[in-house]
Amino acid sequence: MNRIWLYLLICNCTLSFAQSASDETIEPSKISQPVAFKLTPTYYSNSNQTHANDINLRANTGPHVSWLGFYQDQEHFQQLRAGYEYTMSSSVGKWVPSVQVASHGFAGGSINHQYGEEIYSILGFGRTNKKTYYNLNFDPNDAYTFGMGTQLIPKTNLYFYSVYDNRFNTGQKITHWVWRYSPDKSERYTVDMASKSGSVEQGDVKVKGYSLSLGYDFSNYFIKLVRDQKVNYTQQDQTRISLGARF
Repeated sequence: MNRIWLYLLICNCTLSFAQSASDETIEPSKISQPVAFKLTPTYYSNSNQTHANDINLRANTGPHVSWLGFYQDQEHFQQLRAGYEYTMSSSVGKWVPSVQVASHGFAGGSINHQYGEEIYSILGFGRTNKKTYYNLNFDPNDAYTFGMGTQLIPKTNLYFYSVYDNRFNTGQKITHWVWRYSPDKSERYTVDMASKSGSVEQGDVKVKGYSLSLGYDFSNYFIKLVRDQKVNYTQQDQTRISLGARF
């Protein structure tokens, strides 16, 4: 556990440094920004009758986002994690670098890029140190990401993206099709359909599966229900339910 506290200290110092660097370039009236929190407890139910729980606290202030989470399953695997990301806008699009650390010695990072507004492209690249990690985004972490989207339809954001393993020769690939609709400022509906193929390790039998995620946000509260076949490219199917709040 000593390593994880060291990682958390580094992550906290990185956040503080990035905040200080940002403060030097923004207007004085915008230096003090409120922190918005998002709390997400999630329950996982697997087809082999095991279950798990996760809780994640996310904090957002301006372009800075940090999070702290804890995962525990019925087989006594536990993992504490923390992360930080920073959104940078430039003349060539929006860049979002991020870092993440977790107990069991895990560390990873990624950078994503979006170019365009009404019609936009999506590019991404991720790397880890190969340590034990329960993949909570359910996509390959050592991967390339390619996609496109549009906001031409009023109150609607439509986009798709594919994530490809680029390191372990597992053939892991997952493609998401996402529809988000916000009829007003207090409500949002989200549908995320995905198809996947690949194996856990090189040489394993490849699996194919699909997932469907339905989300509803109302005011400061939200609910999300997911049915995921072959979760993390295993033989297990999984149902996930999240209930959360923003404050």
